[in-house]
Amino acid sequence: MRCLPGSLLICATIISITLANSPFSSVYHHLLGEFKFLGHFNIHMLVNDFLMAIFFLLVGLEIKHELLYGNLSSFKKASFPIFSALGGVIVPAIIFMVFNKGTQFEAGVGIPISTDIAFAVGIFMILKNKLNPALKIFLLSLAVVDDLISIFVIGFLYSSNINFKFLYLALFFTCILIYMNIRLRINKIYPYLIIGFFIWGLIYLSGVHATISGVLIAISIPSTKLRNEKKPISYKLEHKLSPLCNLFILPLFALANTAITLNLNIDISSSDTLIKGIIAGLSIGKPLGIMTFAFIATMLGLTEKPKGSTWLSIFSVSILAGVGFTMSIFISEIAFTNNPEFVSIAKISILLASLISIISTYIIATFASKNTSFNKNYTFKHKKTA
Repeated sequence: MRCLPGSLLICATIISITLANSPFSSVYHHLLGEFKFLGHFNIHMLVNDFLMAIFFLLVGLEIKHELLYGNLSSFKKASFPIFSALGGVIVPAIIFMVFNKGTQFEAGVGIPISTDIAFAVGIFMILKNKLNPALKIFLLSLAVVDDLISIFVIGFLYSSNINFKFLYLALFFTCILIYMNIRLRINKIYPYLIIGFFIWGLIYLSGVHATISGVLIAISIPSTKLRNEKKPISYKLEHKLSPLCNLFILPLFALANTAITLNLNIDISSSDTLIKGIIAGLSIGKPLGIMTFAFIATMLGLTEKPKGSTWLSIFSVSILAGVGFTMSIFISEIAFTNNPEFVSIAKISILLASLISIISTYIIATFASKNTSFNKNYTFKHKKTA
């Protein structure tokens, strides 16, 4: 059952790519992008802007729990994924610019900096027997910081029409939620969700990617229980959202975002630096940046790696962070908005880089699992050799 969400995600991806390259592709693309409802909304926008905000709410609740009570409960522990994410953004961007500085593809520098949190976690669940389960929260935290940086890049590098009035209003309502939690001690979920919906709407209207609203709402929801409560409402909400996100929202997300047309008639000879920059940035730059920054920060005593983990197990997860997929595709569409051929080349490059990252993760994780085993506390015990 634990592999089911990841398996559904993979199946949805295969179905989406197949339909996008079938005789029904025009109907499929029309259904996703041109079929309007609720005003100007389409299925693609509904999934990416609204349903994925719910997924980010779930992720935010999981990370908040770990920050308060779990593997991220001290500054050194919590800073490990932050340092890792910084490396996972800076190094891929540098690698991309090595290939594309001064070229017409320079605007695509934001493409290889992203991690697709949905796909990365889905693949993690499929490979869970080969990966250290304790590192799931590291991957989640890394991907959230990564996505927040990506949202910042989208907002301030690729967008010139951010409405700060709506953004400030969203932050104001977030402060109200925090006040309701800390001072008024309101322990019912519905007031938070109602105001949270307004926060989502304001962030959407501001021009910033609306999924960030999920993280803001998660920060505001109470994580401590009152005397007459068995569990805090954050815990209850997390367990209600988990099946909704894993079995419905994430597969729908895959269907809506992986309709990649594999156009083999495009001329790639003049775009080789774009291809190299994206593939090298995601499949090499991501793990290189994550491991380098994490290792240096650990050696300097600024942070500490997750309990029970080894550098080899962290390396396995850092490769998985190279699955940029839908977030990278989203940035490519913004970066090359007036050049559909560049977008097509970027999409194929992102798909190849993501496949390389998944296969590499499987190989490294298999090698690591043959030399280590998990005990009940998810620590590694090296097998004795004769």
